[in-house]
Amino acid sequence: MTTTAGDASRRSQYSREILAEGKDMKVVGPWMLVVVGILGAPVWQQAWAEERNFEIYGFAQADYIQDTKRVAPDWQDAFRPSKIAVPEGFYGSNGQASVSVKQSRFGVKGAVPTGDSTPPINFKFEFDFFGTGVDAGQTTIRLRHFYGEWGQLLAGQTHSLFMDIDVFPNVIDYWGPPGMVFLRLPQIRWTAYRTANDTVAVAIERPGNDVDAGNLRLVQGFENADVRADQTVPDLTGQYRHDDTWGHYQVSAILRRVGYEYSLNGEPFQKGNQTGWGVNLAGAYKTIGKDQLLLQVVYGDGIASYMNDGGMDIAPQTLPSGPPGNLGVGSKAVPLTGIVAYYDHYWNSSLSSSIGYSFTKVDNSDLQETTAFHKGQYASTNLLWYPADKVMIGGELMWGKLTDRDGTTGDDVRFQFSVKYNFGTKL
Repeated sequence: MTTTAGDASRRSQYSREILAEGKDMKVVGPWMLVVVGILGAPVWQQAWAEERNFEIYGFAQADYIQDTKRVAPDWQDAFRPSKIAVPEGFYGSNGQASVSVKQSRFGVKGAVPTGDSTPPINFKFEFDFFGTGVDAGQTTIRLRHFYGEWGQLLAGQTHSLFMDIDVFPNVIDYWGPPGMVFLRLPQIRWTAYRTANDTVAVAIERPGNDVDAGNLRLVQGFENADVRADQTVPDLTGQYRHDDTWGHYQVSAILRRVGYEYSLNGEPFQKGNQTGWGVNLAGAYKTIGKDQLLLQVVYGDGIASYMNDGGMDIAPQTLPSGPPGNLGVGSKAVPLTGIVAYYDHYWNSSLSSSIGYSFTKVDNSDLQETTAFHKGQYASTNLLWYPADKVMIGGELMWGKLTDRDGTTGDDVRFQFSVKYNFGTKL
């Protein structure tokens, strides 16, 4: 890397959005041709009509967003603690407003028969308009799901096995709790055991290491180091889930090689790696009526790429000793803790609220810069109104706080008002 110390390090801590949930994938015109081709194929249309298992769905949503302080301009339409200005004024003046349609979504799903004695191929293709990675800040088509599943075998892009999508609360903020494991990515998954109540599955998933070079270039001999991620093997994930009348619980785990490589003064790259691992305990528990309590706790080393916000997978670490005249440098798979605690309440058939708190916290290495991410906190509450079928109108109040490694903090209070119209049809 050729970036310098200072505010460049702050921007490096935000680089993980390129990795998260397929965020580096820009979906353009060819995907629309795929949709048109599917909808216009007479033979497939006839098969799906016979199976009655083809659905077009989506929603149009507009969000009015008002901040009291300031977040990174490219991330104004999602509330991420890691994007809050630290110190205050880092991104400019306070009190910015936005109106966005990026959450709007379109998808198709269904099943294709494969024969009388074999299971059908279940498929899903879905995108929204929230630009990330190189498209951050833009309203552009972004792939969410694109996969097929035949019997026990799934291939394509969808939710990681390490996450539990059902603990995402009933909020209107696009990004949601930072302490939640949340990543959609390409994978090959085998569901080894499945009943009405229990599921056991394993998968190999696309690796994506977030490497923080930190203060490495201040160390003698590393002044011109070029540091990059090194991804030689896929991540391995596993999940056990139990569903019941009272809700569900899920235990997920991940094992990964968190690798890096560096070049000094144009010399050949040298490699290094640490073992990344994590355990995620999550569940949704029904209380009164439709109400439910949503809980998740995750801990591990080198798992920030799988989190909804904040942190880094690996960073430089001082070794106990080094060569004469040179500081010994190693690496650290950064420990991380994530918490989600939310409660979804339904006042009646047309009003609902969600209230809760979440955080992501990392144990920084000693060679990370003072501006490196240390902790992101998030709390929110809302009131949502459903005046008619497929219509939602509501407001949400959010608070977020970012703490850097040196203890410097920044916070923001945001209000969001959203109008959402669902649509869909089954053919």
